[in-house]
Amino acid sequence: MFRCFFLVFVAALCGCAQRPFAHPPIVDMRGVDAVQYRVDLAECDQYAEQVSVAQRVGAGAVAGAVIGGAVSAAVGNSNTAQRSAGAGAVIGGARGGADGFRERNYVIRNCLRNRGYAVLN
Repeated sequence: MFRCFFLVFVAALCGCAQRPFAHPPIVDMRGVDAVQYRVDLAECDQYAEQVSVAQRVGAGAVAGAVIGGAVSAAVGNSNTAQRSAGAGAVIGGARGGADGFRERNYVIRNCLRNRGYAVLN
């Protein structure tokens, strides 16, 4: 069972690593040079790459496994604790990944705003 959770976790982590940002910003393009916008967006995305989503996924997975295993061990048996630790790892990793992407999006939007773009979302 733990292996199944681990495989799902690894697959989710690989999917996270391939996306530059979860939701592209919506920018009012009226009066904006589209070529310059793409250059600025690429530069802002490079800044956002400094936010380590993989590190947040790992930290969330560890925290989720510890909490899930400890709570379950206190009230159940070791088999239940293993399953709960695996589930906690997946849930914690997913939450960490979501937080990482949220921060990346925040960095991109702030970067674009600071360059004079009207970011709508």
